[in-house]
Amino acid sequence: MEIQRYAIKVKAQPLPLFETPVGFGEISNAESLLDDLATAIKANKAASSGSKRSNEGGWHSNTDMLEWGGDAARKVADIAISIAERMSHFEEASVDDFDWKVSIWANVTAPHGLNALHSHPGNLWAAVLYIGMRGGPESGIHSGVNFYLEDPRFPLAAMHNTGLRVADGDSSPQKYQVI
Repeated sequence: MEIQRYAIKVKAQPLPLFETPVGFGEISNAESLLDDLATAIKANKAASSGSKRSNEGGWHSNTDMLEWGGDAARKVADIAISIAERMSHFEEASVDDFDWKVSIWANVTAPHGLNALHSHPGNLWAAVLYIGMRGGPESGIHSGVNFYLEDPRFPLAAMHNTGLRVADGDSSPQKYQVI
């Protein structure tokens, strides 16, 4: 019998930017989940030099966080899949017809660091979860964090399943785009 460790609730809704839906989710009752993630990330950062990707002035783990992130990383992956399934619509298919796969990693960004503009070609969805952004002058943590999105439509031609149609705010699928 599996013990349920995280009693959390997830609220998510579409947030239309650039005429491309962006799902904005809020995880409630997740303090222990976030604490466990932070502990796993700190341990992996101490044990690994990480990799150089889009991170500038920070550390990027390898993309095997499902192996070293424990139950908390698996729970975050499950939440991301759940949100993606709720916001996706496929012509002549169900979201249950697909084997949703997750690649997950961690970034630790130093003050004045950033992640450079990049895309995730071949993916239907990309998710971001920020933890540890709170702080103040006494904590040494800069709390004025910016999150900037560029128009993500340029990688559409590289997507593996171009039949994906994201569900709009009223849960109806978006129309096919004519180019």
